[in-house]
Amino acid sequence: MDFSWFLEARVLKHPEAAVPVFKLYGETAAWPTPDLIHCESIPERSRLHEWEIKPHRHGDLVQVLYVQGGQAELEVEGRSNLVAMPALQVVPALSVHGFRFSRDIQGYVLSLAQPLVEQLCSTLDSQVMKTPVCYAAGDEVPQLDALFASIVQEYGRQAPGRDLMLQALISVLLVSISRRWLALSSQESPARDRGREHVEAFTKLLEAHFRAHWPIERYAAAVGISAAHLNALCRRLAGQSALQMVNQRLVLEAKRCLVYTVMTVNQVSDSLGFSEPAYFSRFFKRETGVAPKAFRIQR
Repeated sequence: MDFSWFLEARVLKHPEAAVPVFKLYGETAAWPTPDLIHCESIPERSRLHEWEIKPHRHGDLVQVLYVQGGQAELEVEGRSNLVAMPALQVVPALSVHGFRFSRDIQGYVLSLAQPLVEQLCSTLDSQVMKTPVCYAAGDEVPQLDALFASIVQEYGRQAPGRDLMLQALISVLLVSISRRWLALSSQESPARDRGREHVEAFTKLLEAHFRAHWPIERYAAAVGISAAHLNALCRRLAGQSALQMVNQRLVLEAKRCLVYTVMTVNQVSDSLGFSEPAYFSRFFKRETGVAPKAFRIQR
């Protein structure tokens, strides 16, 4: 790959204890909507932070930045690259990252909740969205411009079939990234953090079994570590305990059912594996501050 479009590259370090865990840039609150997708322009968010996003990580989000114009210093996992030509940057979940942009920056940030990434990448190489790689857009700029324009347009309206269309468009993007990844697969991969691999294995198991209400000990045993070790890793890398991650996944699915289906609260409770609707309602209110019916009315 031609790296002439990198003006500068250097390795940086940040103390892990000083790195906050955000849902979106600068936001520590729970995922704001039942959507699994968030898309906005780079200037839209970065101008609020004086064109600099401080180093942080996301416990359950994967991001793709598309830099169309201007300059951007993209720091991911301790490596900083100054980009001056169109490029795609993959930011895996749990990766420490921060950005600095010129005031004439153009481009987009696409944030994808981990469950959606797992679903859409199920037929792709497992490492495609787990490795922080920056790709030069090269001669694919026209296609990427058109693709992101379509994603932004579809994201901003509530047309019939919106979710299906967004997933189709994002699938096209992921296939493009996958092809780039496969072209680089013969090169030596960067060393993997064993702790991150354990957390990634846990989140994959969580996606498959959250409705079964596995105890943390069972998840830990399946990963091959103790429950205490799993909790410590989750707190270090995701900013929350393993149980909190389980609860958040249940809440996210409950919100989606309440907003996007006509299922009753009792049916939602059953679909999520709760023994009693009353217990589900108490759980939902404890986690969100409102009862399921009230949440549905608010939306």
